[in-house]
Amino acid sequence: MRLYAQLALCTRESGGFQHRELGPPGKGRYCARNIKLKIPWEESLMKTYMAKPGEVEQKWYVVDAEGQVFGRLASKVANILHGKNKPEYTPHVDTGDYVIVINADKLVFTGKKLDQKLYYRHSGYPGGLKTTKYRDLMENKPEFALYEAVRRMLPKNKLGRKMLKKLRVYRGAEHDHAAQKPEAIEL
Repeated sequence: MRLYAQLALCTRESGGFQHRELGPPGKGRYCARNIKLKIPWEESLMKTYMAKPGEVEQKWYVVDAEGQVFGRLASKVANILHGKNKPEYTPHVDTGDYVIVINADKLVFTGKKLDQKLYYRHSGYPGGLKTTKYRDLMENKPEFALYEAVRRMLPKNKLGRKMLKKLRVYRGAEHDHAAQKPEAIEL
């Protein structure tokens, strides 16, 4: 199939440029602003789907963290919150689902991470750096440890803060979201 362009010849007549169609190149200048490509397949080009905020259906999921590896679970939960598990994922729209994590106190760390890995926080004052071993953090606040791990895997902007509001982490097997009818998923 042949592709062709309509070219316009610019000639000086009566002080301005007059445009007329050309077949083969001849005398005169070609005006690039008047070139129109006629491509036979341009009507059938696919458009990229971009989800709009109101048209995304958000579900509720329950994840049992018992026996799961800490970082791997956090990564998978972050992907669900971000919406990357859906075909209609759009980077600038919150397409993620709600996630409820239960049994956060029964998460597993590989190797010696429980004793060697440190959680850092800073008060904002000089010399205000505080460190806590993950063993102490998991004994006192296991839901906070997982929440922070997921938070650090999400975008650091308004959209990331909106995604993080859809995460619920509980120490035991009980949660307060039975009314939302969450689906249990294996990660």
